Amino acid sequence: MRSLVKLLLTISIIWMLAGCTKTDQKEVVIYTSVDQVFSEPILSDFEKNTGIKVKAVYDVEASKTVGLVNRLLAEKGHPRCDVFWNSEVGRTIFLKQKGLFTPYASPSAKNTPPQFKDKDDYWTGFAARARVLVYNINLLKESDLPKSIFELIEPQWKGKVALGYPVFGTTATHMAALYATLGQEKTERFLKDLKDNDVVIVDGNSVVRDMVVEGELPIGFTDTDDVNVAIQAGKPVKMLYPDRDGLGTLLIPNTVAMIKDSPHPEEGKKLIDYLLSKEVESKLAFCESAQMPVRDGVKTPPHVPAFSSIKAMDVDYYDIAENIEKSDRFCQSLFIR
Repeated sequence: MRSLVKLLLTISIIWMLAGCTKTDQKEVVIYTSVDQVFSEPILSDFEKNTGIKVKAVYDVEASKTVGLVNRLLAEKGHPRCDVFWNSEVGRTIFLKQKGLFTPYASPSAKNTPPQFKDKDDYWTGFAARARVLVYNINLLKESDLPKSIFELIEPQWKGKVALGYPVFGTTATHMAALYATLGQEKTERFLKDLKDNDVVIVDGNSVVRDMVVEGELPIGFTDTDDVNVAIQAGKPVKMLYPDRDGLGTLLIPNTVAMIKDSPHPEEGKKLIDYLLSKEVESKLAFCESAQMPVRDGVKTPPHVPAFSSIKAMDVDYYDIAENIEKSDRFCQSLFIR
């Protein structure tokens, strides 16, 4: 009998220890639209530095950002995610307005310029990219290059320009920014003219880049990170910052936000603190994506321009968010797939 009691006691202790081990395992869940090749090493470093297990859900190129946004909306009320790391800002603001986030003022963001964070601390921006034109240097000479995106509706560019499907990712953000700065009438006229000029609609910015790299098309709309990957791989492309003398180039920061009623709030805060550190901005500048820090005093390689050196489009990110749904509806009807 005593042996049986001892055996049962031993089994109970083993189960209790096993249960404690499982319960005490710290983890954090993050959804991110940042390309896995760039975001995964950052998250792995956090895991190594803190011992907190990171469970990451990544987006796919063809439905950039939108897939995760819809998932977060579906999970509202029973959230499974702690942190949303978005590669753009428009839909981050959209989710804030839908009540998905809870405020968190990270100490890592104390030197972040005010234009890159929500005034009530619902989201914070870091490490920006720019919307640029990628061109094939074997197909276009410097003298051939357009100075403005609005030149791409001219006859010499007919059927020669690539554009990501403009309801996803930063392409959608770009279209909404045009609505916010030019107004609905001028923006829709420009988009109609692009279509009439046989713009080639593809499944995302990396596809635009690849078509230009392969010489299938001479030029296309994309982001600085996509072009930098190709340049560092020795591909025959360069990038052009358009509209230096006019509208300017749209600059798009990464954003990070805390999910309301998330399952692991303390671990989520630690992850946000890490993502907003100067260390991470520097890592994103030195990796192939070559993203621009939004703060001074961050170490960067020579080929990454200072944020202040770019002629930026003068647009409020909240105005972009207000125009996303309108832009999406029009682009879906215009560029039927």
